[in-house]
Amino acid sequence: MSSHKGFTLKELAEATNSEILGDPLCHIDKLSTIDKADKGSITFLTNKRYVDSLSNCNASAIIVSKEYQEDNKFNYLKSDDPYMAYAILSKIFKKESEQPLPWIHESAVISKKSSIGKNVFIGPNVVIGPNCIIEDGVTINANCSIVKNVSISSDTLIHPGCVLGSDGFGFAPSKKGYVKIEQLGNLKIGKNVEIGANCTIDRGALDDTEIHDGVILDNLIHIAHNVILGENSAIAASCAIAGSTKIGKNFKMGGLSGVLGHLDICDNVSIGAHTLITKSIDEPGDYIGIMPSQKQKDWAKSSIFIKKLGK
Repeated sequence: MSSHKGFTLKELAEATNSEILGDPLCHIDKLSTIDKADKGSITFLTNKRYVDSLSNCNASAIIVSKEYQEDNKFNYLKSDDPYMAYAILSKIFKKESEQPLPWIHESAVISKKSSIGKNVFIGPNVVIGPNCIIEDGVTINANCSIVKNVSISSDTLIHPGCVLGSDGFGFAPSKKGYVKIEQLGNLKIGKNVEIGANCTIDRGALDDTEIHDGVILDNLIHIAHNVILGENSAIAASCAIAGSTKIGKNFKMGGLSGVLGHLDICDNVSIGAHTLITKSIDEPGDYIGIMPSQKQKDWAKSSIFIKKLGK
């Protein structure tokens, strides 16, 4: 890559394995949206709904699919996967000052019973309790609590405000009230996991809670004790998974959805937004259980119709 500020289109094409149509020496110094792009910008088109927006676009170059019928207005990078090309460019254009360096902030509190690997970033006000293992290349941002019995594998990124290894929700009812069940298990987080801001993941009651390699979690997600979440799963914001549910690989979960406890979900399942999973799933596919919003009077009619269907 060039050492000066910005890159040639040829350099970006090589980085994204894309085909150039236009001037390979075109100078690109920023990545922009279609609406905000100007001279020196590269933008991307991944949704046909935004094709018309190009008529007012001032970008120097655009990332498009191989099938896109280009004109002579722009320079193009034609890619098999424009969105992946965009992801690669986002890393290239990320300012060097934003890259976390290996560093442990002076306000961090780390138990002597825990171990920290190499090239680790631990931000302000982070607390790491006993019996934790933080492997090489992990980033733990500000105000996180790694409570106890947590292992975090290499190159995992944890955003601010997360609570990992907290007590699971375990109580035995009695005539005098609830008796707390102590949580004696661990939380194991795999490699290359990304955990969004203000997520909570409980350690296990006896066995372990497991988040496998490559999982990505959005903000404000709760995963209860003894859940097993398979590798390369992706969960959008404000979802919850109840205790002891076992989920396979490549699970996708839309925002504001939930999964009840003690279920088994196979590989390659996708859950639509606002969906509640109440039974185990043993066939891959897309599952959804929501009704689009309606006016109150229309909803009342629909609910009557649904009740009649069950008779």
